[in-house]
Amino acid sequence: MLSMTNKHILPILLLVVLLCRCMPYQEEKITEINFSLKDPLLQKVLTFQDEHQRDSLYTFLTHKDPTYRYAAAMAFASFQDKASLDKLAPLLKDEVDEVRIAAAYAIGQLKEEKAEDILVSAFESKDSTSIHENFNRSILEAVGKCASPRFLELISTTTSYKNTDTLLLEGQAWGIYRFALRGITAEEGTQRMVDFLVDDGYPKKVRFVAANYLSRASNIKLDTFTIPLVRTFQNESEKGTKMALAIALGKTRRPEALAALKDAYRNASDYRLKCNIIRTYGNFAYLDVQAEVLAALDDSNFHVSNAAAEFFIMHGIGREGAAYWRKGRDTSLNWETRLLLYKAANRHTPAYFEGTVGGINNDLRRIWVTSEKTYEKASALDALATYGWNYRYVQEKGFASDQAIVRTTAVRALANLARRSDFKTFFGLSTNRVRKDLASYFSDAIQRGDVGMMAEAADVLREPRLNFKELIPEVAFMDEALAKLKLPKEIETYDKLKKTINFFKGLPEEEESTKPELTRPIDWRVVSTVTGNTRAKIITNKGDIVLELLPELAPGSVANFVMLSRGGFYDQKYFHRVVANFVIQAGCPRGDGYGSLEYAIRSELPPVNYDEEGYVGMASAGPHTEGTQWFITHSPTPHLDGKYTIFAKVVGGMDIVHQIQMGDQISRIVIE
Repeated sequence: MLSMTNKHILPILLLVVLLCRCMPYQEEKITEINFSLKDPLLQKVLTFQDEHQRDSLYTFLTHKDPTYRYAAAMAFASFQDKASLDKLAPLLKDEVDEVRIAAAYAIGQLKEEKAEDILVSAFESKDSTSIHENFNRSILEAVGKCASPRFLELISTTTSYKNTDTLLLEGQAWGIYRFALRGITAEEGTQRMVDFLVDDGYPKKVRFVAANYLSRASNIKLDTFTIPLVRTFQNESEKGTKMALAIALGKTRRPEALAALKDAYRNASDYRLKCNIIRTYGNFAYLDVQAEVLAALDDSNFHVSNAAAEFFIMHGIGREGAAYWRKGRDTSLNWETRLLLYKAANRHTPAYFEGTVGGINNDLRRIWVTSEKTYEKASALDALATYGWNYRYVQEKGFASDQAIVRTTAVRALANLARRSDFKTFFGLSTNRVRKDLASYFSDAIQRGDVGMMAEAADVLREPRLNFKELIPEVAFMDEALAKLKLPKEIETYDKLKKTINFFKGLPEEEESTKPELTRPIDWRVVSTVTGNTRAKIITNKGDIVLELLPELAPGSVANFVMLSRGGFYDQKYFHRVVANFVIQAGCPRGDGYGSLEYAIRSELPPVNYDEEGYVGMASAGPHTEGTQWFITHSPTPHLDGKYTIFAKVVGGMDIVHQIQMGDQISRIVIE
């Protein structure tokens, strides 16, 4: 064995030292995202997002740790500052794919048309190993949010993706869908979505997006696709896809579609599908669907019976008015269904049927006087206003009420009366006098300082077709009312009234809503108390609803909800808004949707989809106006993606969510 003496070792050690000195130090690159809300630096980034500190966020876009580059990019997805485009663009070439995806999503959220070339050029067209497939998916969807129509054809005519290219197909479908939500459609896009839907070999999520496109896209022709759509509808097993496809089938207006819809209704056990089918019946001749809708009034599920009654409001005929009234008198029906039927009767019964008209309105006045349910009284007043000559009664009773929901409903009902296309025909020679009375009522509503009344009046006064400008020459009272509103608490009413003032003064409408100042920063101490095991139990008169809170998605919204819940704010609050197969909404201190507290919180909009039932989102009147109100979805609602903060998910009591009716009450919310 050879051995080395010290005199041999020493030169070797010196050589190693010299070589190490000559070699530059290379810092190990970090390639993983570690998104932990316990990280103080990450909290700092999210605080900058909450404070809209653009320049401070810019410094993190180039941070050596991809976690903070990712977080800063996502911050701009919520912040939506178009000036950030040039700073975000370099991240589309980031070494870490999650950062690139975040940048693509954020750029799409900016809705800036000049981003289209930046996004398209970043697409990895030579990704033969599919390592950037998720990034390419994000690019395709982002293009749909901001690009010009010329890119829609490019996306729609791409047919090279295989059925197994799940992410690329999802991106293509989402991109076409996002274009449609902006009112941009093309025949090629519709054809591509139909192809996705009718071939069950495509991934489920792709077919789901395609069905929602066909359901929500306007100005598309589907009649030529009737037969394949009928076949697909009949064989579809995915609930969300089938519900959306029902609406799409109605758009064809074809007898084959109607037959398939009727057959599906007879065999449906899910009330949500029934509601959608009833809504599609409005696309067909009244006599062809009358029997089915009449039968639906007796459905044991109040959502279905309400949908049927609403059908008669929208599509009823005069000679059936007495029948709607008789059915509305059936006390075995849900109270809301009954009042909707009264509304249908008042809407369609000819005025010369004096006996019927008198009976309808005597019943409604009796309900108004005797009911002890606030929401029932408001609905009775709404139904009364549907018969035009009740307008003075509605104003007198509604404006004097001590209940916000009644006052707001009264103004909204009078506004809907003013909007009626048959207004002149109904009032005849009295038209001008009634218009003057309504103008006076709406002016009074604004001057009263009640935010719900003001908002509803402001909306109707600025409708050009109604020409209230000629009846209200002076707008100083509007300026005075505007000056008294408190921001950010009354920001929704403030924005509506401001638009009306600009309309009356002949000024251009402001493109963006008022941006409230930050008055409620994220309380990280509260966030730290929310763990993976934390649950929020909403105790209602119908039963308990259990939520899993999602602070990683929306720490500010979660902290706000937890603080309000622990402080008893939600105790005895009502579910003031319920839309069948859409949402239930609560948290309004006024009970009419116009209430809030003395602060607003920021929108938090990471890339998560409303693609299932039971998501809990923050209600808002525009970006960064959230406060106390929230909603729970009955079913997938992907048109809300990227617009409304998701901060929780129902994990127990979804059956209770489906049972909640307008006027039901929260006893309390327990955070446990």
